[in-house]
Amino acid sequence: MKRSLGLLVALSFFSASLPAQEGSPAAATETSPAAPAPAPVPPAATPAAPKRGFFGRVMHPFGGGGDKAPEAPKYKDAKLRGLVVSVEVSPQTVKLSEVRQLDIKATLTNTGKKSIELNFPNDQRIEIYLLNGGDVVLTKWSDNHAITEKPGSVLMNPGEHIEYNEKIATRDLARDKVFVAEVFFPAYPELRGRQKFLTAP
Repeated sequence: MKRSLGLLVALSFFSASLPAQEGSPAAATETSPAAPAPAPVPPAATPAAPKRGFFGRVMHPFGGGGDKAPEAPKYKDAKLRGLVVSVEVSPQTVKLSEVRQLDIKATLTNTGKKSIELNFPNDQRIEIYLLNGGDVVLTKWSDNHAITEKPGSVLMNPGEHIEYNEKIATRDLARDKVFVAEVFFPAYPELRGRQKFLTAP
């Protein structure tokens, strides 16, 4: 009696486990975060995208991850797709009585999945403009820098960035106004970034 009861219980467990085994591939995909052992690679890839998207939304200008492609500008030149230019001005509030030159930091980042090679006809990589509120150019960085006809190239792998640290004179700025520092690559005019800043006496 006990044996037949044990057999009956074993058979019921066996028959109950059959549908679970047939549906296990779909179940593993849906419940992969709770059970990482059956398929360790897909679970890592699946949750990673939402997390990156979340951080990308929280840290909009600097966040990367899954939002890299949407944040990158849509360049006409397909070669440039994935490149992002960011600009920092220091100090943010410029006391004209104390500051004669602004520190400009331009960062070019390859957020794409392919290496990108940029070719330059001379040794100038970037140009910096200081503009007023009406987008009128007041100062050009290249006016005070010698440029030589020395061709060069830069190869950027995915995830790499290049920083350009330069200074530009504040002599054409007026106090208590908002100005814009614009950085672009003369060889690739689509590659550009801007940063506003305020002047004080």
